[in-house]
Amino acid sequence: MAPEPRGELAGPGPSQLVRAASIARRFFIDGRSKIEIAEEFGVSRFKVARILDEARAAGIVHIEIRLPAGLDASLAHSLGEAFGLRHAVVVDTPETPETAMRHELARAAAALLREVVMPDDVLGVGYGRTLTVMADEIDGLAPCPVVQLTGALFGVNTNENSVELVRQISDRSGGPSFSMYAPQVMPDAATAASLRRQPEVSEAYSRFGSVTKAVVAVGSWAPPRSQLYDSLPQRQRAALRRKGVVAEVCAVLLDRDGAQVAAEFTERCISIDGPGLHAIEDVIVVAGGAAKAEAVRAVLAGGYANSVVVDSALATALLARTHTR
Repeated sequence: MAPEPRGELAGPGPSQLVRAASIARRFFIDGRSKIEIAEEFGVSRFKVARILDEARAAGIVHIEIRLPAGLDASLAHSLGEAFGLRHAVVVDTPETPETAMRHELARAAAALLREVVMPDDVLGVGYGRTLTVMADEIDGLAPCPVVQLTGALFGVNTNENSVELVRQISDRSGGPSFSMYAPQVMPDAATAASLRRQPEVSEAYSRFGSVTKAVVAVGSWAPPRSQLYDSLPQRQRAALRRKGVVAEVCAVLLDRDGAQVAAEFTERCISIDGPGLHAIEDVIVVAGGAAKAEAVRAVLAGGYANSVVVDSALATALLARTHTR
């Protein structure tokens, strides 16, 4: 029986090892093509390919993929696959206090915006505590127009509101801002319709259709983790929850399957509506905490967002519910 053919590095001598290491360095570190390496070493490109494969098998070459500390590539990949996401960023924040988690999510969201927003985009901005923190991390954003997507929730947090958020982002990026100087929730639909025609609101409204990228927060109503929820009278909260509301995004109220409910409430709001959100090319949800899993799932199921920046606890909860369905 003829002996089996042995590889180039099967029992190699020192000169073969040195050549294999040199070829691997040219390819993996110097970025040279296999044809260029073949010409340099006087061998065929097929032999170069074989030596590279054998160098990896023999342990001469180790390939390690590392992300910066704090990002979980495996969870992000699984989340992107499970929900068909355009962008999935998962921040690893084990047992981190909520305030610290919010800052980590804000930094990751700001970095994603720097990556995906181009000068010819129009950026829409919703409102939330994490987005407010994000405004301080937004350095390097392309100088594109910034459009406020929701009116202000006055009285929930007097130091923060969506008008100020949009102003901060545009100041840092150098692009123009289009704000809405109005409360988010009005007494009735007629009052809201009248206010939308006023110059201090209509200029932003007229640009909703041109928004190409957006970053928004998600409010959970079951359990309640929402500034909009907190701003409403108890009787109104209870009435809306009886209609099946579990989540809200930009004043669009959703049931657990992602279907819009209580549309009459959204008509009372100074905010982009459901069809408007659906029309945006890339909507990025920023959310944290496993308690928001059902709310974020509803937003994704309804097609109101196609990218996420979440923490590892929320990502794990989202995937767990996917696997049990």
